Amino acid sequence: MTSGLWELVLKGIWVTVQLLVFSAALAAAVSFVVGIARTHRLWIVRFLAGFYTEVFRGTSALIMIFWVFFVLPPAFGWQLVPMWAGTLALGLTYGAYGSEIVRGALNSVDPAQREGGIALSFTPWQRLRLILLPQAVPEMIPPFSNLLIELLKGTALVSVMGMGDLAFSGNLVRLALQESAEIYTYILLIYFVIAFLLTRVMRGLEKKLKAGLGRVPEGGGKKLPAPRPETTAVGAEAAGGR
Repeated sequence: MTSGLWELVLKGIWVTVQLLVFSAALAAAVSFVVGIARTHRLWIVRFLAGFYTEVFRGTSALIMIFWVFFVLPPAFGWQLVPMWAGTLALGLTYGAYGSEIVRGALNSVDPAQREGGIALSFTPWQRLRLILLPQAVPEMIPPFSNLLIELLKGTALVSVMGMGDLAFSGNLVRLALQESAEIYTYILLIYFVIAFLLTRVMRGLEKKLKAGLGRVPEGGGKKLPAPRPETTAVGAEAAGGR
């Protein structure tokens, strides 16, 4: 390929990375807000969070992109640029899947931990922040890693809006060179490299979080000693109250 075509591909990679970062940030925020709401003690909060989850899990991400880009803006009299339309559609869609990860991880925490927080007179917010989330978040990392890879692959859907992401740029190069096998092989390899790097980053994050709890991921080697109670946030707050 010529330098001009390679430059087009590099611009496509940059657009894809930006879209991935923005939509992943939105999806993470939605995942935690909706996932925590799914465990709320009020039934109306659980119902609304569950309704959101079912709606976005039950619709096509591609059709959601079309809807956000072509249907939603005219209804409000404004127009979204492709980047923000893609971010909104992908973030809300994958956030619905992520909310189930958060809900499941929170519910997997030993009930005795919750009871201990109640015994220490912690408020619901303190129990969530000091007891539940520190233990649940490390368990969320592996499924979140898979979801992030799925989101990366889902970014290719924005090419239907004419957005110059990696998939769109690769198709332009293919049309210019009239060579499908070589170009699409390059594109596949680029997606694989990005996904591999994301996997390594998430695995490192998982090890770091579990090390803080005195645990290591499966196959991670020697188990670390559990932190002393007085060195943890829960133990420090409990000690301060005595």
